[in-house]
Amino acid sequence: MEHVVAAAVVDARGIVTGWSEGARLLTGHAAQEAVGRAAVDLLAEKLPRRADGEWTGPVVVRHRDGHPVALAVTACPMLGPEGDPAGWTLTAERPAAPEPTLAGRAFQQASMSMSVFDPRQRYLRLNEVACKVMGVAEDVLLGRYFPETVEEAEHSKGFNWHLRHVAETGRPIRYESWTGAPSLNREHAWTTEMWPVTNASGEVAGVALAAFDSTEQYLARQRLALLNEAAASIGTTLDVVRTAEEVIELLVPHFADFASVDLLEWVLGADEPPPVPDGEIVLRRVAHGSGRDGTPEAAVHLGDSDSHPPFSPPARALREGHAIRSQAGEPDFMRWLAERDTRAPEGRRFRRGVHSMISVPLRARGTVLGVLVGIRMAHPDDYEDDDAVFAEELASRAAVCIDNARRFARERTTALALQNSLLPRGLSGQAAVDVAHRYLPSGSTAGIGGDWFDVIPLSGSRVALVVGDVVGHGIPSSATMGRLCMAVRTLADVDLPPDELLTHLDDLVTHLAAYDEGGESGEEVAELGATCLYAVYDPVSRRLTAAAAGHPAPAVVLPDGTTRLVDMTPGPPLGVGGLPFEAVELELPEGSVLALYTDGLIEDRDRDVDRATGELCSALTAPAATLDALCDTVLKAVLPEEPSDDVALLLARTRALGTDRVATWDVTPDPAHVAATRAAATEQLAAWGLEEAAFVTELVVSELVTNAIRYGAAPIQLRLIRDRTLICEVSDGSSTSPHLRRAHAFDEGGRGLLLVAQLTQRWGSRQTGRGKTIWAEQTLEPE
Repeated sequence: MEHVVAAAVVDARGIVTGWSEGARLLTGHAAQEAVGRAAVDLLAEKLPRRADGEWTGPVVVRHRDGHPVALAVTACPMLGPEGDPAGWTLTAERPAAPEPTLAGRAFQQASMSMSVFDPRQRYLRLNEVACKVMGVAEDVLLGRYFPETVEEAEHSKGFNWHLRHVAETGRPIRYESWTGAPSLNREHAWTTEMWPVTNASGEVAGVALAAFDSTEQYLARQRLALLNEAAASIGTTLDVVRTAEEVIELLVPHFADFASVDLLEWVLGADEPPPVPDGEIVLRRVAHGSGRDGTPEAAVHLGDSDSHPPFSPPARALREGHAIRSQAGEPDFMRWLAERDTRAPEGRRFRRGVHSMISVPLRARGTVLGVLVGIRMAHPDDYEDDDAVFAEELASRAAVCIDNARRFARERTTALALQNSLLPRGLSGQAAVDVAHRYLPSGSTAGIGGDWFDVIPLSGSRVALVVGDVVGHGIPSSATMGRLCMAVRTLADVDLPPDELLTHLDDLVTHLAAYDEGGESGEEVAELGATCLYAVYDPVSRRLTAAAAGHPAPAVVLPDGTTRLVDMTPGPPLGVGGLPFEAVELELPEGSVLALYTDGLIEDRDRDVDRATGELCSALTAPAATLDALCDTVLKAVLPEEPSDDVALLLARTRALGTDRVATWDVTPDPAHVAATRAAATEQLAAWGLEEAAFVTELVVSELVTNAIRYGAAPIQLRLIRDRTLICEVSDGSSTSPHLRRAHAFDEGGRGLLLVAQLTQRWGSRQTGRGKTIWAEQTLEPE
């Protein structure tokens, strides 16, 4: 059938003043018959009331031979010279027949809701799913303004705002919402995408949208988010009741309107687990909660025991070992609910509306501990298979946490093994100091603490000595200790001064505490604190620089036997934030012994700190063949028989690099002097008997000095250090750090640092008070 479009003009009085040939073909009325007649006389059905502006919708007119003709009409208002209404221009065509094209049928039969609006948010087209969502046929909505077709609610206003925004800006929008719909009896999750539809001239002629009902995916994400939250919020303490309360806090109100945790009697005692009985099962209520204050729905008070008959869902879950779902109307569920009402009739009115229940066994390591129960009243959906899978996963995690508290003695061994794995095992790799260390875990019931120490080689033959103490005991403290230990190693690799390193470490602890607080683990926040002492020793200058964060000052034993504590400001503990750390610097003769330790060595409830410190200084002067022997002597002399806290002790005897092992040159910032500098370095290597290292050293000196002249600033200095490795250092007055880059085939530069990195054992840079130092190390054969 030929596609015919009609046009007509109606003045403000409703009289037809214009009539096209297409109008004649559709209605049979010639122009001379239609012009001058009232437009209403041409209608076969009364026209529904329309808005004053532009509209589109179905209209039924009477053909010249008398039969009705259904037309799809679009009416646009006309204005006169003075801006007053002058009439309407009408365009009409036959209603769309069943979609003749595959694309049209795809739109109409799409599994998601799809609609088209004009720029003024009036319906132009809907597919079948959209009509089902709206609850009406398409012809009822065509031409109507969207807000007139829905309830006045925030989500409707938001939907209309997005339609208007796309029409005005011409940019697509994608967003997610949790809203209802006229034909739906509950809220759904929607993923909606809107995009502009333009005409041949590029103007926005309409807005199309596709809305996907993503309720299942949304609920799945919610369940996954709860599981992720459970990993952080359940099991924060080794307390059975608190762990059960954390499970309830997680479930209510997101997953259940009421939830409870009931445990078998033996779990709260010291008995071994008996088999689950076949008859009635006695459980003790340890935690419950709901959306109402005081949890009036509960039929069992906290701490009370309750007998569950064999038919009850909790007893079935314990015997069968999987989640049991029960719904209103099922005989066993109704019997159980009636039994609850009989036991606690005062809470009967709060249990009205109970329609779904899920009971999940708490099993850990093959042992049944109790049951987790969730009940829905206000929540509209019954528990489904996906909910059962989620509840079983959550119950499994909660059961492990509960069982952890019962097995605390074995977990103490696990915590100790964890801490030992985080402490350094080998302290080689540096020649600035000789070291010995001891770590003694506490024997108290509080568990393993968070004491730690480390020896970190730095550039320029320097070494960092670290000792710290994390507040608290147990696995959380051991884990925090590991985080801080790794953080110190990372910051030390950047070669920060001790006071700056502690400032960064303090920021890290503050951020960790804030993160834990956001995860609703308030008890963890209270314990997330630490003390730390960080010291750097330079064997070339024989100077020690140290800073402390709430940690005891180290003790120093000079070669003449003099012993004293380093006079330094302890600073605030890590995690306080906002307060500065001060560094102290002192020169140590070669052979001095430095003692770093945690507070467990000198502090106890029944000990005087000053007296214990005096005993420490005295013990450090005792004769000992080795540093290891001295460690044992100190611990035996200072510690009580049963220490109440962990103890870490680190002893370091300093070495010095004499002037015969260090060579320094001031470099004129002129490329012409690079050759002379390189020659001087080669002569020094010959004097040290290191001619085999000359080739690589010449290249390193050339590249680093040239870079300093080209990109750095005066003064420029070259230093060679002969230690276990050969160290080449170039310092300049610029603070800009270098970085490797990949040079392209025809680049004239950019390969220097890459060659240095390939030819040396390691290289890096560090900031100094006057600029920066670039260094590179080469391995040497043992002397």
